[in-house]
Amino acid sequence: MSTKVTGELIKLLRDQTGAGMMVCKEALNQSSGNIEQAVEYLRKKGLASAEKKQSRLAKDGAIVSYIHNGSKIGVLLEINCETDFVARREEFQQFAHDIALQVVASPGVEYISLSDIPRAIIEKEVKIELEKEDIKSKPPEIKSKIVQGRVYKTLTSFVLLNQMYIKDNSITIDELLKRNITLMGENIRIARFVKFILGEKI
Repeated sequence: MSTKVTGELIKLLRDQTGAGMMVCKEALNQSSGNIEQAVEYLRKKGLASAEKKQSRLAKDGAIVSYIHNGSKIGVLLEINCETDFVARREEFQQFAHDIALQVVASPGVEYISLSDIPRAIIEKEVKIELEKEDIKSKPPEIKSKIVQGRVYKTLTSFVLLNQMYIKDNSITIDELLKRNITLMGENIRIARFVKFILGEKI
């Protein structure tokens, strides 16, 4: 059963997703006025749109810092976008702050993406898994699949983009990034971060 697409419904979807009015109207028409389906429609459309923009050069942006309560841990983070106009937007600054907060809240995270992990780290994790007693007696093809699965799970725990967003556990940081690319209409790139933990070098 379809629901009539009204201005109030469009506003509700806008408030929920941050998408433009015409895009929200299109999503509601496509989903016969169902808000949940419209959100899913916008999510898929946004991710597809973001992936196209990610090949564009992003050399502007901001360096932001976040010091956690008690001054025991801090993060310095560089996030890039395409123009100074977007870099100054409140939404961009909020996104940068949220990513810095995520880094602080993810103690095991050392890399931005899986492709940043050095080959030596991957080989070390494979070696560890191959030596575990519970798989030594498995047939080679089964052993290989188990090791691949376990290594992938371990490696993703090191990677920022694969973490669940601490403010919304239904999405990953990669999805959050793509939503912001769609929202701001520019490529956005998490370039690098450095984490400081008090007393770590002592």
